[in-house]
Amino acid sequence: MECKGQGILFDHDRPGRIGLPEAVLSEGKTPEALAGLLAAFRKGCGRPVLFTRLSPDVFGSLDADLRASYDYDPVSRTAFGERLPARDPSLDAAVVSAGTSDAPVSRECARTLSYLGFKAVLYEDSGVAGLWRLSGRLEAINSHKVVVAVAGLDAALASVLGGLTPRPVVAVPTSTGYGLARGGESALASMLLSCSPGITVVNIDNGYGAACAAARILNLLDSGSAGGSAGQAAGV
Repeated sequence: MECKGQGILFDHDRPGRIGLPEAVLSEGKTPEALAGLLAAFRKGCGRPVLFTRLSPDVFGSLDADLRASYDYDPVSRTAFGERLPARDPSLDAAVVSAGTSDAPVSRECARTLSYLGFKAVLYEDSGVAGLWRLSGRLEAINSHKVVVAVAGLDAALASVLGGLTPRPVVAVPTSTGYGLARGGESALASMLLSCSPGITVVNIDNGYGAACAAARILNLLDSGSAGGSAGQAAGV
């Protein structure tokens, strides 16, 4: 089914094709367009839609009743009125971040997974500068089906985790840092150059994309068909 509104053509059939629903990137859209979209997909509409990069200022400018109809998190800048049905709790992910400065990205990832119906557990402040913080959590991290590593600066966390866990690792470079960090480009290069085999790397600060990569893996681990079961669960 196609949904037209505020100049946006929604791809409601996407869950049936790839097992993932469409999301709305809020950055760059006018306040009027966002208000219309948020009004259309508020709690009770029956269609789960995730809004990403929705700034606190923009969300705060909305009508109080409309704000009350959304689950909004200002750190991750994500919002949803409806979420997909909960999946098997054993289909879970560990979201491991190097530091609390990476929280906007790590929490975007965790919130997206939660919106998609998957259990996500955050392990923040696990950077390798204090390796004991990571080693002390390793048994718990390895109990999850997928691991997402979120780190800026030299992004060594991804390589270290890639050498310590047998789970699929999705790495997210963040723009955290200064100088030669170059807005996350150094972290991206470090993750791409990792000598730990089999790490998947997404774009800088792309917690949403990392969550979708993890969800594709979790869908394959599900007992049902990956795309079809997710599409049915979304009610599309």
